[in-house]
Amino acid sequence: MSPTVKRLQSTGVPYQEPDYLPWDGRRVPITFVGGYLGAGKTTAINAVLAQADRPVAVIVNDVGAVNIDAALIRRRHGDTIELTNGCICCSSIEEMGAAFDLLRSRPTPPDHVLVELSGVAEPDRMLPWGASAGFALDGLVAVVGADQLTSEDLPAWIQVHLRNQVAAADLLILTRTDLVDPARADRARGELGRLAPGTPVYPAGPDRLGTGALGRFLALGGRAPHGEPAPAQPSLFDAHQTRLVPMPAGLSRAGLDAWLEAEMAGATGTVVRAKGVALTVDVGPVLIQVVGRRRELSPLPGPERQPATDLVLITLPQ
Repeated sequence: MSPTVKRLQSTGVPYQEPDYLPWDGRRVPITFVGGYLGAGKTTAINAVLAQADRPVAVIVNDVGAVNIDAALIRRRHGDTIELTNGCICCSSIEEMGAAFDLLRSRPTPPDHVLVELSGVAEPDRMLPWGASAGFALDGLVAVVGADQLTSEDLPAWIQVHLRNQVAAADLLILTRTDLVDPARADRARGELGRLAPGTPVYPAGPDRLGTGALGRFLALGGRAPHGEPAPAQPSLFDAHQTRLVPMPAGLSRAGLDAWLEAEMAGATGTVVRAKGVALTVDVGPVLIQVVGRRRELSPLPGPERQPATDLVLITLPQ
């Protein structure tokens, strides 16, 4: 058994490497994008895709809809989204091996692959996938919300999880500084420096990345100086509970507000994340985004005529 197969199987996912290398032996660099629920991973990836001047593939290892900006979408088919700028297939596939097989089946490789990790994923368990046939691990970007990193409301084990993500990263994107006071934002920056000394930190606005972060996102240069990661042991338990709630039909925008309020109040445990698309009778499709105590309901742009989805509700026990 090859070292790569051993590493991948140690993550708890059955997997067998193909007997051949695709694309005449070329290896495509992979960047993993981690961060806790609602930190802004999808916003960061959308910013990279909007500026990309080469074909990039995205794998979304998360529950719920793939939230690629409507202006970038040319067409959807199956689990694939093709973008107007020549970038990619964007796959929402639970089984990581199937996602890599899908990419390997393409006659022409992408220039780069971004893997958006679930908000509760442990990056060290996922990084060995970067050594699978046809790919080379470029690095890990951690998107960190200033409000979450300095929160006293999150359970201690989640705070440990956040700090582990920061310590493993090759590049840090600090978000949500607009949601905290300046002293707390400075405290978040200091914490990043303490947890990951020497790791570049770039700030991000509510809906954009700075040019410095964009330039580094696809050019991390491998895992140096960290070296190749050893996969962590699988965890038997995850306190996060995910539930799909059918979205009611025939609601007005005001009715949707009332329904969502009732769902949040009646949820078993503390809601840490919720997202979905509702089709209202007065303003059309509405994107629902809930992160902790923050709640946003916004009409989808005109070109994005996505049908209603279930509401993905992620909670922690009280």
